[in-house]
Amino acid sequence: MGNAAFITVGLNPTLQKTLVFSEIVPDRVNRCGDSRFDVAGKGLNGCRVLSQLGKKCIHLTQLGGSLRQVYLDICAREGLEVTWVESGSDIRLCYTIIDRVKHQITELVEAGEAAEEGSESRLLEALDKLLPDAATLIIGGSRTAGLSDNLIPEMVSRAKKSGLFVIADTRGGDLLNSLPYKPDLIKPNLEEFAATFAAGKSLDKKSAASLCREIQEQYGCSIVLTRGAQNLWYTETGNLEEFPIEPIEALNTTGCGDAFTAGLAAALHDGASLREALAEGARCGRLNALSLKPGSIQISN
Repeated sequence: MGNAAFITVGLNPTLQKTLVFSEIVPDRVNRCGDSRFDVAGKGLNGCRVLSQLGKKCIHLTQLGGSLRQVYLDICAREGLEVTWVESGSDIRLCYTIIDRVKHQITELVEAGEAAEEGSESRLLEALDKLLPDAATLIIGGSRTAGLSDNLIPEMVSRAKKSGLFVIADTRGGDLLNSLPYKPDLIKPNLEEFAATFAAGKSLDKKSAASLCREIQEQYGCSIVLTRGAQNLWYTETGNLEEFPIEPIEALNTTGCGDAFTAGLAAALHDGASLREALAEGARCGRLNALSLKPGSIQISN
């Protein structure tokens, strides 16, 4: 295993089936015109995009069940480096359904199976071995059942103690409980941000700015709020700024947020300002949207 500048953590591994239809007609047999089968999930998508950007990255996850070797074989074919621990948890299957006539992209997401006892301690042991040679830790997505709400905050704590730059692309209790350990940047989308900090209430820019200011004053982190195809909001000095997102006709939006985070992290690692890094993140998100393959900036139709 080689040294890696980046560690991505994904605690709910995914095998993603993408099905493309010229048009979906309800209550009929619909036959797809194109399909693909990929490894996916927030952390894995980020690792793939970082690798495509020429960065050295290791993905840390838990694996189990009959599809584990399928997952690892696909990663090996793509040259993705994975550190995994046994969890006894079958890998979930998720689906992207694309209707090209209606320009609709629908995601169907399974819940992950519960990880067996001991998986959490094995994940932390594996992380400890990776930290000394890394510069940036990216934690994204949900935890599968059986992993406690202490796990992600503990990972943030250990990474910060080791001097890493930490990006938390999480939500809810995982994000709230991580903030006391001061991740450098948090990157929920606006809906996740509202659910985490505003009891799910709709947030306009003024109310979001007020919340961001409070969080930044208390924890010192930069904040990036993605808003799908709309301009994103961000803050690093107390004021909520806006960054333009170029409108495009997307082929597949699955993994766009993960591609954005990877581009952002790569640029920050290379010394870019936050706004410069947002431009690289937006570029990677846009390339992902133009590719049928999820979590990829190499155009694949």
